[in-house]
Amino acid sequence: MTGQEDIEATCSALAERLEQLDEPPPLAILPIYSQLPADLQAKIFQRAENNARKVIVATNIAETSLTVDGIMYVVDSGYCKLKVYNPRIGMDALQVTPISQANANQRSGRAGRTGPGVAYRLYTEDAYRNEMFVNTIPEIQRTNLASVVLQLKSLGVKNLLEFDFMDPPPQENILNSMYQLWIINAFDNTGELTDAGQKMNEFPLDPSLAKMLIAAHEQGCTAEVLTIVSMLSVPSVFYRPKERMEESDAAREKFFVPESDHLTLLHVYTQWKINHYRDDWCTKHFVHPKAMRKAREVRSQLMDIMKTIKMPYVSCGTDWDVIRKCICSAYFHQAAKLKGIGEYINCRSGMKCHLHPTSALFGAGFTPDYVVYHELVLTSKEYMQCVTSVDPFWLAELGPMFFSIRDRDRNYGQREKRMANIATESRLNMEMEMKLGKCACVCFMLSALDSCHLL
Repeated sequence: MTGQEDIEATCSALAERLEQLDEPPPLAILPIYSQLPADLQAKIFQRAENNARKVIVATNIAETSLTVDGIMYVVDSGYCKLKVYNPRIGMDALQVTPISQANANQRSGRAGRTGPGVAYRLYTEDAYRNEMFVNTIPEIQRTNLASVVLQLKSLGVKNLLEFDFMDPPPQENILNSMYQLWIINAFDNTGELTDAGQKMNEFPLDPSLAKMLIAAHEQGCTAEVLTIVSMLSVPSVFYRPKERMEESDAAREKFFVPESDHLTLLHVYTQWKINHYRDDWCTKHFVHPKAMRKAREVRSQLMDIMKTIKMPYVSCGTDWDVIRKCICSAYFHQAAKLKGIGEYINCRSGMKCHLHPTSALFGAGFTPDYVVYHELVLTSKEYMQCVTSVDPFWLAELGPMFFSIRDRDRNYGQREKRMANIATESRLNMEMEMKLGKCACVCFMLSALDSCHLL
């Protein structure tokens, strides 16, 4: 199946069909997907009670990652869910797409691995031969390449557009990644690696998360931001079982910090630490113990790197505004402005985007005028994932290439006037340096500056 929702619907349909039969033989219906807790995932490997047959409803995690003894029949839907990055709008789309021939062969190979077996494909042989790609599209051709580009630059690669990739990604993706790195000051105005970019490359993180850590050093809150980036580096820590949705939602709301999903993650980790990193505490609060342990491992690894590069470990206490400003420094280019109830427009593209129903800001009683987000994902709507409210003047201060202060017949104070002057001066300096530079992506960057918005 393509995902958790389809798996749960299929399991429910199978259970209903069994109830309609007179004295059906025992059948254990077992789901398996990445967000399922480890103890429930383990059931597919255990012998079913009363020697019942097992039917395992799985995502493509069962193609290569798992081998279950005794599988005699495989039913292949012919579809999977693929994450595809759109560089023009900076959005990941989870698209249901046909599988490749290689995927189909791998799925059919699950049947009869330990004995005779049969695979039922829910598509025609003509579709297999003429409509499916031979192999899955390589990940490098459908993802954000910012980390790859940063690493190649740090290795001394000058012309990224002519680099000999095994599976060359679209040039637009490379240029967009260079532009993103310039935005967060990893590249200078001629496309060369900056000192900040060298520091970012030390961390095995998405460059924006590394930028957040560097900003935390300047603001004196590395302890808190270290936890946040560690939590963002693992899959979602929250578990929401279909049969206990209301209970799990109530448990999650106890951790909510109304201004920020990032601070909510910090709160979860802090409470887990106070409770001695216990698995039973996680289970009680519908939090994945495995994901939390992984976040702790990532945090420890990042702390070792901080020690190596002599970055101090300091806490800001309860001054969460400082943390929010650090978050803004990493994501000012992913800002959105309030348009309606729960609906925002992207400040750069003008595209509509929405708060996810699981966000701490969704239905919080107040809706901030400006927010920044970790990523934008298209599912049923364009949803902002992991959102934090920000002061609009932070956007003008930290992102002068995009934002400036516009006078709307208001009496601004000295602070606001100073911010407007700094933003205007910074933008003019950037444009002048870029016109003098010779980087391949300068024209791309200059054209992108046309998306500058006024607050």
